[in-house]
Amino acid sequence: MLDNVIGWVKKLTEVGVSIIALAVVVQIIFGSQAAFLPGDVIARLTDIIMGLGSANLVGLIAVALLYKIFTK
Repeated sequence: MLDNVIGWVKKLTEVGVSIIALAVVVQIIFGSQAAFLPGDVIARLTDIIMGLGSANLVGLIAVALLYKIFTK
């Protein structure tokens, strides 16, 4: 049962990453005023990356953990 739950979590994570990637591509093509996007996706991603970068070592550890989670 636990393997089944882990499989679902992995699939949902893949779907989430795919949706974010699609939103970035759509925003690059249509601009930040695309009517079907709920805000400025690229600016939010930039804010997250800058927040992790300003955290120095903690940010690097967080990025390493996220990388490990997504490549597992």
